Amino acid sequence: MFETEDYHPKRHGDPPSNGHAKRQKSDDISMDDMDSVLGSELGDFVKQDHSRWQHIVEKVVKSVVSIHFAQVVNFDTENALCSEATGFVVDAKLGIILTNRHVVGPGPFIGYAVFDNHEECEVKPIYRDPVHDFGFLRYNPADIKYMDVGELQLRPDLAKIGAEIMVIGNDSGEKLSILSGFISRLDRNAPDYGINSYNDFNTEYLQAAASASGGSSGSPVVNIDGHAVALQAGGNTETSTDFFLPVYRVLRALKCIQNNEPITRGSIQVQWLLEPFDKCRRLGLRAETEKLMREKFPSLNGLLVSAVTLPEGPADGLIREGDCLISINGELISTFITVDEILDTHVGKEIEIVIQRGGKDLTVRCTVGDLHSITPRRYVTVCGATFNDLSYQLARIYAVAVKGVHVSNAAGSFVLGTNVPNGWLLDSIDDKDVSNLDEFIEVMKSIPDSAFVTVKCRHLTDLHVPIIKIVQIDRHWHSSFRLAERNDTTGLWDFTTLQEKPLPPPALSPKNAKFVGLPIEFEGCKQLDRSLVMLKSTMPVPLDSFSGQSRKSYAVVIDATNGYLLASRYCVPHDLLDVTMTVAESIIVPAKVVFLHPTKGYAILKYDPKLILAPLQTPQFCEKPLGRGDKVVFIGHNRAQRVVVDETKVSDIGIIHLPNNVTSPRFKASNFEALLIDSNLGQQCGSGVLCDPSGLVRAFWLAFDADEDKTYSMGLDATDVLWELENLKTQQVPELKFIDAEFGNIPIVNARISGVPQEWITKIEEKSADQPRLLSVPKVSISLDNKPSCGLRHGDIVLSANNRVITQFRDIDHVIRDLDENVNEISFKIVRNKQIMDINVPLVLSSSFVTKHVVYWAGAVLQEPHHGVRQVIKQLPSKVYCTAMAPGSPSRLYTIGVTNFITHVNEKPTPTLDEFVKVVKEIKDNSYCKLRIVSFDNVPFAQTLKVNYHYFETVEMKNEEGWHEYGELDSSSLHA
Repeated sequence: MFETEDYHPKRHGDPPSNGHAKRQKSDDISMDDMDSVLGSELGDFVKQDHSRWQHIVEKVVKSVVSIHFAQVVNFDTENALCSEATGFVVDAKLGIILTNRHVVGPGPFIGYAVFDNHEECEVKPIYRDPVHDFGFLRYNPADIKYMDVGELQLRPDLAKIGAEIMVIGNDSGEKLSILSGFISRLDRNAPDYGINSYNDFNTEYLQAAASASGGSSGSPVVNIDGHAVALQAGGNTETSTDFFLPVYRVLRALKCIQNNEPITRGSIQVQWLLEPFDKCRRLGLRAETEKLMREKFPSLNGLLVSAVTLPEGPADGLIREGDCLISINGELISTFITVDEILDTHVGKEIEIVIQRGGKDLTVRCTVGDLHSITPRRYVTVCGATFNDLSYQLARIYAVAVKGVHVSNAAGSFVLGTNVPNGWLLDSIDDKDVSNLDEFIEVMKSIPDSAFVTVKCRHLTDLHVPIIKIVQIDRHWHSSFRLAERNDTTGLWDFTTLQEKPLPPPALSPKNAKFVGLPIEFEGCKQLDRSLVMLKSTMPVPLDSFSGQSRKSYAVVIDATNGYLLASRYCVPHDLLDVTMTVAESIIVPAKVVFLHPTKGYAILKYDPKLILAPLQTPQFCEKPLGRGDKVVFIGHNRAQRVVVDETKVSDIGIIHLPNNVTSPRFKASNFEALLIDSNLGQQCGSGVLCDPSGLVRAFWLAFDADEDKTYSMGLDATDVLWELENLKTQQVPELKFIDAEFGNIPIVNARISGVPQEWITKIEEKSADQPRLLSVPKVSISLDNKPSCGLRHGDIVLSANNRVITQFRDIDHVIRDLDENVNEISFKIVRNKQIMDINVPLVLSSSFVTKHVVYWAGAVLQEPHHGVRQVIKQLPSKVYCTAMAPGSPSRLYTIGVTNFITHVNEKPTPTLDEFVKVVKEIKDNSYCKLRIVSFDNVPFAQTLKVNYHYFETVEMKNEEGWHEYGELDSSSLHA
């Protein structure tokens, strides 16, 4: 059910009289006798009334259904979602269910209805009204085998003030709730649910205090005779007030469907509001006109007054805001019902309207337009975004002409604003005007893949301010370019591929750029701007628990000759992405991820140095690590990517334990000596370098992901990457060996208590150049085969590795680097349970930390548990791990659950992704399968899921010397 948070309906007078007349005292009846008589009569009445309502409810529930549904994509005013609502059968023979328009939605819909006896059937939309909040779903009556389905008769004429009603539906998702109330108003304007959302208008609403809540949308509002007098639509969250849609137009639409006739809907693109007579008088209504209308319609309290007249519509220039509507085609107008009746029967015809403006009667003539023609029934997906023609719904809210291309899902290449997924109106692309969807399609066909183009747009909330964006067209990850059109016969949206393959990317040519130097007093540091480039990564789909998005950061050129960069894994968390580098804010060049360090939080990227004529430089790196208290020059880039400089010193050095993301575990850096500086600018900057006044680079300043999308900024000593840099000089990407465990510092005092003997404490103190500390093991990862990744255990204290005393993790790095190529283990001396022991710890290759296989099934993103998961979980239930779910997909509708593991499909084990794909290929479209799922906390449960390959195809992506897609992924749904 729609809910309004800030809307407070006004009171118009006191509640109506209850209709009870006073009885006069009789001479032969005492007051006590009178109380007895009245009590008896009232008791009998209440009993009869209760019995009658009980009978009606038993009858009505046989027609009420709980609707579980998904709106598949962002479209028009609606976002992709999964929810529950209510509907009721209005034609059991044809299988027609009435519910709200905001349930059926303007776009693709999938759902099922559950009847009172828990029989279930698929439902498909056959009609959604362009304006009013109702729509029809159809089911196959033959699917309901074990109950006689009832149907409710629509009787809008029986809605009366003071009438007792009941709202019977799926209130708060409880399947069946019965709420009672009394109709208090018949003439309130349609409630306003806010901007950029669906709103009903040009109709009266009924009002009652029934305290309905979410899930009751579409419930029948029945009277004591069991007739549906209205349709539950919305309510006020701060009171018990509910809003009901009268079913006059619903009844007419139902009859059209039953008679197989088109449901014509007319409009002159004017929004009317019902205003009281006192306001109408202030607007210019003459006294004699008011007298005429009151005599003609004794219960009338006001007239319809124009609120919005859309530019370029049929009434543009004829009807103004504040005009009082008197008659149409000679018929006096007292309600919206009459207006709808006239407009719906005069589509394409001229009508005569009499309005009163400033005390004068004006007669205007205009041609009634087709309301369906200004209601979008198609959309385009391209570059990961969704587009449709601007709708009458949105145009009315902002009083603009019903034309233009609306971005209903601003994702992929068309991320036009931060956290603003819809409401954008395109003016031009690549300097070509796009006034409608057909023009947009032709322009997009002419743009090559990977091309940079200008997009001119405005947001509907601020049409005065045009915005110009530079976007890169992505037709390789977002390969789908297709048109979806609504098919009211099948209830589906039919897809047409608009272009099989995009035009090839434009050829890249070498370009020059000018460096201006850094604004810094140290001469040796001024030219470091030739070693810093802007990096932008675009993640087309979620992977490794990172959502698809774009990130920016600065990177350091570590080899200008061969074309290598070092950047934070905050910007480059994995390799299923596009990366571009911008040199001197002038040249854009593509880059490619070639190495992701599994622990230290940095990535190495490759670019083509032949494309850059500008004098990029490899900086000089110091071979001596920084110490606590050392003075450095901090050169960083703040959140606005502007350079800032500070002369400071190193305040602390040590292994820092970043908090885990408890919502969805993902990569976090570990096992390196992090540098902190005595400057407030440090945490304001996500990238940069620490250097000395001569320009010698001492450390990289990087951003690190942590819990709940927080980032921390720290320094990584240049000496910790020198070995990798040496490998790059030979054009070799390093294949490193690692211990798959997390290490941390432990003070000497804790080491003593844990059993470290004095002789080892003395060795540690003698070797330590700074504050003496030992290394302990707080966490040990598990491998994909569910075995511990190494022989270390939680709580172990490291004394030596290969007979070298260990005081910092850098010591372990040096031990690994000195190993022969064919040696894959290290001999550790540790303290465990106050006992010294020797163990051999196996090493793993860096390539084993990289995700290489992803499956998109039923809207879920499934992959092997990535390293971030294996760092924190005790046991893997399977290798099929859900890292994301698309809004509006079966995976959300039936709740697979992010961070959960699928262990069986239809009782067949799915221990690996390959086995999973093999099993799900046997599942037919629109059929149920049984899933056995284990949560991250090792709680097993069973779930059923109905696949829908029409909207959610099964697609595989494999990293086989580069990512390859098997099947066509409509990734726009993953960004909804």
